Amino acid sequence: MRAVVQRVLSANLKVDGKLISEIDNGMVVFLGVGIGDRQEDIDKLALKISKLRIFEDENGKMNLSIKDVSGKILLISQFTLYADCSHGNRPSFFEAEKPQVANEMYQNMKSRLNQEGIMVEMGVFGADMKIEVLNDGPVTIMLDSKNI
Repeated sequence: MRAVVQRVLSANLKVDGKLISEIDNGMVVFLGVGIGDRQEDIDKLALKISKLRIFEDENGKMNLSIKDVSGKILLISQFTLYADCSHGNRPSFFEAEKPQVANEMYQNMKSRLNQEGIMVEMGVFGADMKIEVLNDGPVTIMLDSKNI
């Protein structure tokens, strides 16, 4: 399971011009589910995301977690995190999990982050989403559950 985590001042997500989700201070988390990912991958990523110290303390040091700053997460499913661009110029997505399983894992990630005490807004699985993000820093972290 892969995640791209961005520290944001604000973010919003629209589908067909309709506002679906928005957050202020917090994180946008793009989540990709790979073939063979399990609950263990969700647990590891959720714990890592909840404890990442990427928010600034009173001294301007990245020393606070999302819970420390009462931030929210905008969680967005993104199968393209499993793009394979090693052959030619058109990515293949053979390593991405099938939609039905991936959606279940996506929903489980929300629940797991909620268990960590984090408020989570979501995108619409499989939809053509338009996302506006005001990055803070910018701070962007790439995580892979196989490497934590």
